[in-house]
Amino acid sequence: MKKLLLVSLLFSTFTYSQTYISGRIIDANNFPLPGATITTGSSDEVTITDFDGFFNIYIGQGESITVSYIGFESQTRIVDNTDESILFILAPNVTELSEVIVSGFQGGTVKALNKQRNDLNVTNVVSSDQVGKFPDANIGDALKRIPGIAMQGDGGEARTINMRGFGAEFNSVTLNGERIPSAEGGNRIVQLDLIPSDMIQAIEVNKTLTPDMDADAIGGSVNLVTRSRPQEFRFSANLSKGSSPIREDAMNEQLGVVLANNLGKFSYTVSGSYNRKDYGFDNIEFEWNEEGDQYEINEMDIRIYDVERLRKSLSLNLDYEFNPQHYIYFKSLYNERDDWENRWRLRADDPGDKGENTYRVRKLSKGGIDNDRNKNTRLEAQQSSQYSFGGEHFFGKLGVDWKASYSKASEERPDERYIRFDQKGVDLTFDLTKRKLPKPIFGSGWNDPSKAKIKEAYFENKFTEEDNLTFKIDFSLPYGESNKKKLKFGAKSQTKNKERINEFYEYDIEDQLGVELLSDVPFGNAQPPNFIPGSEYNVGLMPTVQYLASLNMTPGNSEAVPKEYVAANYIAEETINSAYVMSVNPLSDKTTLLFGARLEATDISYTGNSFDEETEQKETKSGSNDFVNILPNITLQTKISENLIINGAFTSSLARPGYYELTPYEKVDSEDREVSVGNPNLEATVSNNLDLMAEYYIGSVGLISAGVFHKNIDNWLYRFTDSNYTWNGLTGFDYEQVRNGKNASVTGLELTFQSKLADKLTLYSNYTFTDSETDGIEGRPNAPLIGAVSNMFNGSLAYEDDKLFVRASLNFSDASADKLGDEKWEDRYYDDQLFIDLNANYSLSPSIKIFAEITNLTNQPLRYYQGVQSRTIQLEYYSYNWNIGVSIDL
Repeated sequence: MKKLLLVSLLFSTFTYSQTYISGRIIDANNFPLPGATITTGSSDEVTITDFDGFFNIYIGQGESITVSYIGFESQTRIVDNTDESILFILAPNVTELSEVIVSGFQGGTVKALNKQRNDLNVTNVVSSDQVGKFPDANIGDALKRIPGIAMQGDGGEARTINMRGFGAEFNSVTLNGERIPSAEGGNRIVQLDLIPSDMIQAIEVNKTLTPDMDADAIGGSVNLVTRSRPQEFRFSANLSKGSSPIREDAMNEQLGVVLANNLGKFSYTVSGSYNRKDYGFDNIEFEWNEEGDQYEINEMDIRIYDVERLRKSLSLNLDYEFNPQHYIYFKSLYNERDDWENRWRLRADDPGDKGENTYRVRKLSKGGIDNDRNKNTRLEAQQSSQYSFGGEHFFGKLGVDWKASYSKASEERPDERYIRFDQKGVDLTFDLTKRKLPKPIFGSGWNDPSKAKIKEAYFENKFTEEDNLTFKIDFSLPYGESNKKKLKFGAKSQTKNKERINEFYEYDIEDQLGVELLSDVPFGNAQPPNFIPGSEYNVGLMPTVQYLASLNMTPGNSEAVPKEYVAANYIAEETINSAYVMSVNPLSDKTTLLFGARLEATDISYTGNSFDEETEQKETKSGSNDFVNILPNITLQTKISENLIINGAFTSSLARPGYYELTPYEKVDSEDREVSVGNPNLEATVSNNLDLMAEYYIGSVGLISAGVFHKNIDNWLYRFTDSNYTWNGLTGFDYEQVRNGKNASVTGLELTFQSKLADKLTLYSNYTFTDSETDGIEGRPNAPLIGAVSNMFNGSLAYEDDKLFVRASLNFSDASADKLGDEKWEDRYYDDQLFIDLNANYSLSPSIKIFAEITNLTNQPLRYYQGVQSRTIQLEYYSYNWNIGVSIDL
């Protein structure tokens, strides 16, 4: 009892006659207003509302509070009772009614810009209203609209992002502030096509960090904020149907639902999303060889993919407020994505002697077992989930936030099957008139099933899982004259575990099948009627998926092939302990200085395998490492005027190597003299960053901004190769290992212009330029940084009145290096891409809308090239996609 009395007296010395109160700012539709500015009557205290419109501020009994928000009338109120939460309902500013439509896209822009302009660091904020006005099914596609972000696609959707010239491995993606684990096999990259865009309330892109944020984000950090703390009952739903016409009868369907209510102290939000898509992609690939000063095709693939994608998501968020000073919450999000795929591939390789114009043709069918889960297909099942329990408390002037969270991601590919038939000596030449699209010219007999001999059949199981357990606590305390300064400090502990378990078996075709030729098994024409690259690319006759699924493939009648999986399997354990301290100091009414530092201590323990393909000798290997990074931070914001804000920052950030890169594996082929090894001694890549950004806000929805940034990077990662390496006393090995380079740099420029062009017409545009170079690769001075995109542009033009909204949008990103070869001509590049999308909605009533959207009007393919842009490595088409639907918001 004495201890409790002592604590109470201690906190009472902080408070005097003042205390913290909490409140909320909403609009007339009961939606939160994030980024609102709250000041006390004496202007000694200033705070900003969070994404849910809540705020806490230090105030005395009888003192006034003023709330201001762009596009809305300011309000001032006297605080008579500091024990109760205060609710402000703001009305649109009558002088700006012609400029702002509160409930539409422009209303979403108002909310985003209010939040963005009040952040001390360099950010971009996108509200759910804005996301909903673009035809983006997943978060990756929504992110490509933001300045400085380019996406890389897979399977026709945005899967990963490049930010400010940095590939996905240099950026982080968090959910409500906590890192999302990766379902990828060997790295930390989050697959963004796993997360539906309609499950997110807001997207916050932090391009500069503050010490209270995780430091592993050299390019930047994307924070996804889920819905929580509703003001009143809300039900919304949207239902749509559509098609991807690349395949006949390929239909899409989508359903999203939100149910939320406030029951006084307790509130809940339940969200769900269901999205099913039938589609496919048409693919051709080439491998080039250097012959003197000429480049010839050594290998060609023609690939057909038929895909059914099912994406499901569910979120439950619970909130309980004991009183204005004490609040706890539970937040959760579960996502899963299943891809059922059948694939047919014709490969022409092993060319004959020069002048013979013959190749070996290999026909491969890929699928899966016939059961309720695989359904005769190759199944890729991904899951991601996060569960958090936390609280926010005030003890006098001391604020305490705490959180415990568990997250998990996995990918499973069960019973994946392949069967292959080969035919040698097939006449084949290539028309290289257009090197971007080399056309094959087959001789007679290439598609004769009686000439294609069975070569092999095999099946495999793949499984990857990562789980993270996190505990964190943050403290905040005002200090100094009139409590204008704010001290914030905290600690965090993260435990990460990741493993990959693969198996690979070769089916005993001689004893189990008793067939020799393709003509001996059920086969059919796998070629779709309108193959986009052209009718010259034809996979021809292939074994049916039903036949492949019916084969009795089991480990008992098959032989394990260790060279295909042993060295790939690993177990990773990481512990990251961090602590930080920072101080926010108003230097004047217009200038604020933030300074501090973050310490992150990383301890890793990895287990991998060494395997020699010739001797089949296996050995388990372990490795460990630890490193400490101290990351200083200085951020300065000056408000030259109410509308002109300048942000400057010197920050430090890092990127940890990929899990598999740190694994002490060894994959050796003594016969062919090839070896690839991991490197547990890799250090984290560290970047020192300089940023300067000027933003001028025009009215309620306008913004002109210009910014420059420079990043100086140490210990960047590259793939070291040596074609004459000595391994275990033997010379002449081709050796490969990821190593730390010396340094690299990225310099860039960002420009944004968005404004009303007329009463109902709005333009949104942004451009980013980056220039990168690296040092440390022998014989390759100033090689480009992997993933660095030089030019990125977004533009959209929108019309909106009280019922109709129409938008046309454009997204362009330049080519970027994907992989560096031994020589410059071998470098692999991800080609530039241009997307044009259209979408519209019409309000039948205040709560019911119909909408339509069409994406990828340019039929933009996924394309890689080698050395020069005209030398195609991969070209993959998806066609356009359309949807129509209805939405209800009660």
